[in-house]
Amino acid sequence: MKREDLILYAITDRSWLNGETLSAQVEKALKGGATFVQLREKHLDRESLLREAKEIAALCKAYGVPFVVNDDVEIALECGADGVHVGQEDMAVPEARRLLGPDKIIGATCKTVEQAILAQRQGADYLGSGAMFPSTAKPNAQPISFDTLREICSAVRIPVVAIGGITQENVRQLRGCGIAGTAVVSAIFAQPDVEAAARKLYQTVTQIL
Repeated sequence: MKREDLILYAITDRSWLNGETLSAQVEKALKGGATFVQLREKHLDRESLLREAKEIAALCKAYGVPFVVNDDVEIALECGADGVHVGQEDMAVPEARRLLGPDKIIGATCKTVEQAILAQRQGADYLGSGAMFPSTAKPNAQPISFDTLREICSAVRIPVVAIGGITQENVRQLRGCGIAGTAVVSAIFAQPDVEAAARKLYQTVTQIL
């Protein structure tokens, strides 16, 4: 994984499928410029999740884009994903690394400098920090300040992506924070034209990095 792989990090959500398959929407995001994809599913049964994960893993491979599964090492291994992303309440980074091996990508969520330093020490490859703005995907997420984000980026050597309520309208506020990119859900998948939304957001993010 390279730092530039994290410029536009797309996190899936089934809320806005509008009759399409999730993989079809993910392909639109990839065509628009998504540089990284995370499959995040909380309500699918295991068989459906694995089937979906395999479809998206194949898509991302075809586009040369890293693909991780949120908090499910077994599914990640079975579908051939590039790795996993774990939150503070999910599997610990060392356990994920033990199960996945040295070559897979492990991302970790952090809200403090202390959490960021620990995740780096434990072997995380990148960090997701936020929420930066009020988020529709996670309405109960506690926000962090721009100062905290800057401190996290300065405290670690691994790349950091900002997450939480980021939109085309507010993303420029993250200029100068030291991030490698932005992770978004509704800013891509809730838009009427997923491909166009991804393309426009990618262009804006590259201008502020």
